[in-house]
Amino acid sequence: MPIPEDVTGDEIDKDVRQELLSLPKTLAEDVAKNLVMVAKLLDEDPEKAYGYSRVALRLASRVAAVREAAGFAAYAVGKYSEALAEFRAARRMTGSVELWPVMADCERGLGRPEKAMAMAGEPEVQRLDRAGQVEMRLVAAGARRDMGQADAAVVTLQSPELASNAVHPWTARLRYAYADALLEVGREGEARDWFAKALEADQSGTTDASDRLAELDGVQFTDVLEDGDELDEGVEEAAGEADDDAEGEERSEKG
Repeated sequence: MPIPEDVTGDEIDKDVRQELLSLPKTLAEDVAKNLVMVAKLLDEDPEKAYGYSRVALRLASRVAAVREAAGFAAYAVGKYSEALAEFRAARRMTGSVELWPVMADCERGLGRPEKAMAMAGEPEVQRLDRAGQVEMRLVAAGARRDMGQADAAVVTLQSPELASNAVHPWTARLRYAYADALLEVGREGEARDWFAKALEADQSGTTDASDRLAELDGVQFTDVLEDGDELDEGVEEAAGEADDDAEGEERSEKG
């Protein structure tokens, strides 16, 4: 796949670069460039990111960072079985537990929420950092909802992290998930409050909390393009009438 000229491969994380030192220099550069493309496109064009990840995987399947990148790219396009296999491979290579929550979410994607719940109770969860434990809580709550246990999902999300006023990268998503769970069990007033709290914490726009708030408040948005078309038509009609009036006045003056 084509690599833009401004992508050098030096953009990758230093830890990943360290992993690539096990490869011949030219090969390491090619792999690095493909990994950069995966990172750049993962959110805006996941299909293309997936394509670049497959190239990197063919070039260096024994590098943990490559397996992890391939896993996230497959996850982004809904290839959960493939993603899970890549995450498991990366975990075997590194011994790290940081991929545990996303592995559990892959189980959800494969229609196995019970398996995800089982993973939420494994010792690996205790080895996760705080952010990882929040992610695991989000996955577990989603699994509860998948199994029709909406009230249990609400309880699962109740935690010191949810109650804290401090804002972390995961705060908006946690509050949003809690609001959505509350809404599912009919606690609309509380849900609205938590969507508002999610919006306060959502500094990067990762959720649609503002839209959910507007929906709960009964606010309706009109189609700007359609309104614009109507406005343009009105302006054209007004301009035409003005031209007609001007021509009529000119004829009157000449007469």
